[in-house]
Amino acid sequence: MTRFLRASPNAVFILLAVYFAVNFLVRMALPDSLERDEAQQVLLSQWLAAGYDTQPPFYNWLQYALIQITGPSVFAISLLKNLMLFAAYLAYGLAARTVLKDRDLAIIATLSLLTIPQIAFEAQRDLTHTVAVVFAAALFLFGFLRTLAAPTALSYLVTGIAIGVGMIAKYNFALLPAAGLLAILFDREWRQRLFDWRLLLTAGASLVIVAPHALWLFDHLALASGGTMDKLSDGDTGISSQILEGLLSLVTAVLGFSAVTVVVFAIVFRGGLWKALKAGNRWTGLIEAMMAFFLLALLLLILFAGAAHIKDRWLTPLLLVLPLYLCLKIEAAGRADPLQLKRFVPIAAAVMIAVPAILFGRVAAAGLTGDYQKLNVPYDAFARQIAQEGVAPAVIFTDDTQLAGNLRLHFPGTPVFSENYADFAPDISWSAQAPVMVVWRNEDGSPAEVSEELLTDAIRFGKAQPAAAPDLHRVELPYHYGRDGDRYSFSYAWVYPAAE
Repeated sequence: MTRFLRASPNAVFILLAVYFAVNFLVRMALPDSLERDEAQQVLLSQWLAAGYDTQPPFYNWLQYALIQITGPSVFAISLLKNLMLFAAYLAYGLAARTVLKDRDLAIIATLSLLTIPQIAFEAQRDLTHTVAVVFAAALFLFGFLRTLAAPTALSYLVTGIAIGVGMIAKYNFALLPAAGLLAILFDREWRQRLFDWRLLLTAGASLVIVAPHALWLFDHLALASGGTMDKLSDGDTGISSQILEGLLSLVTAVLGFSAVTVVVFAIVFRGGLWKALKAGNRWTGLIEAMMAFFLLALLLLILFAGAAHIKDRWLTPLLLVLPLYLCLKIEAAGRADPLQLKRFVPIAAAVMIAVPAILFGRVAAAGLTGDYQKLNVPYDAFARQIAQEGVAPAVIFTDDTQLAGNLRLHFPGTPVFSENYADFAPDISWSAQAPVMVVWRNEDGSPAEVSEELLTDAIRFGKAQPAAAPDLHRVELPYHYGRDGDRYSFSYAWVYPAAE
């Protein structure tokens, strides 16, 4: 594979295209059940809105557009994710080419994204908004570094598009361009880029992209920020304990994000890596300043905003640059040699084989291990069970977002309402021929007790007087790839209107 990668400047991108095509096919080979984030995307694809919840809507918009073409499907979910990840690697590779002279190091930097677990594995398994911010961060790095190296109107425009996309991909992305702006202030030549008229292209592009969601955010700031701050803070501890927990979580997050990459580089570059860390050039200085400003912002968040739980994936916009930074250090120290790519390729190949194998194997082997995943749950069998009853629901009502998304997948012509998104309530007309179907379950598949509160809310949602009592049912169905006798339990009720 080393010879193939060196044969053409674009060979690395061809290899990545094949890799993501394999991941797409593996996802298509798995059961038609959805992970948590995937289900949320399918549920929210019923509506196009300027904002939905605590996450900005860029990924939702793309998923909505694709589902309008294909209908709700695993195909639409997997296609968008793998296209976006491929685009992220492509942009990152172009950024590497911009600042690295050694072609082997540019290849290593590009493929080293595979050494970041949050990007290589977790993004494939379920993440959605994080996938969007990986793409935005990679595109920003390309546009930003290109603008500093050889500014053109296109590079300024790309930077603006990346900033706009990033701001509506994940809110923490804002720290990346802010860190970049502060970092270039220390370089006289690069500082002049801020006074170039083409900066208007950057500002204009970003503002046009951000404006629709920014207007929504102005009226929904509490909704957008509340959930995030709840995740960050720990209101039950004192200030000193909170700060200590926050600092510890930040250190743990940095290590969790970067440890595998650093270990891989230590194996590939051996003693040369540690010697290279002392070297530097203009580009490494820029990235070091960006890292310092980014981490300073997180420290201020811990000290003054009560943040106690920093997660590794929240560092994605900045630490995405780590493989490129290490390669720049190697080049600055003059430590590059032809054997390094040969040592790196088997590691990259192993990851490319392991990721799709694990993604498929953890589901397919559930019958052997007894460890059932979300994709083992038989939502399709439940939909067939309902179809056999010969009753077509006017709307499906539940209080479980993941369940709601899976029901939307398997009842594509039926509106699905989740109490977690009460602002998105479809207009329905229910009747004896088309009643409201209420569905609930225990997530572990054990039989669930009837939820009187959920039934009451469903009746209120129907905006009509119900019949004397809901028609209650429970069905137990075999898992996908499950052991004989293991069953997953769904409970549901038909709510009929009272006879006129």
